[in-house]
Amino acid sequence: MPQPPFGRWGFFMSGINLTQRGNVMNTNSNPLTTPLQSGGYIAEDLPLITYANNTFQTDSPMSLDQLCRSVALILEQRFKRETVLTTPALTSAYLIAKLANYEREVFSCIYLDNQHGIIAYEELFYGTIDGASVYPREIVKSCLKHNSAAVIFAHNHPSGTLDPSQADKAITERLKTALATVDIRVLDHVIVGGSATTSFAEKGLI
Repeated sequence: MPQPPFGRWGFFMSGINLTQRGNVMNTNSNPLTTPLQSGGYIAEDLPLITYANNTFQTDSPMSLDQLCRSVALILEQRFKRETVLTTPALTSAYLIAKLANYEREVFSCIYLDNQHGIIAYEELFYGTIDGASVYPREIVKSCLKHNSAAVIFAHNHPSGTLDPSQADKAITERLKTALATVDIRVLDHVIVGGSATTSFAEKGLI
């Protein structure tokens, strides 16, 4: 079975347009259509209207926190619609939206089936500004609970650095060894630093 590509993952949101009412900046020539949801808002406390043609429009000024939450929701909806993980750029953008704004390290996991279909995303461990304790036993239990055949790990560096530390490399090897005993493959470990990512697979560290 061919393996999904894991090349360099850039941050982009293909097919997503953000516009502001009264000052439209829409790169899509299609006109706005009827909102998908009742009331039109992506969430009750977010003034962002979603339309059927994958276009979004603000109803009022948004704070940076609201904007980041909106992008995370949009990417999460698209991410969950992907039945098979064949778009590393979307995965990277999703992980950036989920992890980049944390002021402490967070270790997470994407669980995959044997066709690399997405089962779930889960944040497992929360640490400090420069580290998080990761427990292989708990990760093995979680992988078995989700009945996953493969996983992608991710964690953020609040400092913004993208270089894997020796501790990052060591825990990845420990996790690979632990999961190999139950026939679960580690496909990648992604580090999120600000608006960019580093892939262990791309660097030949997996």
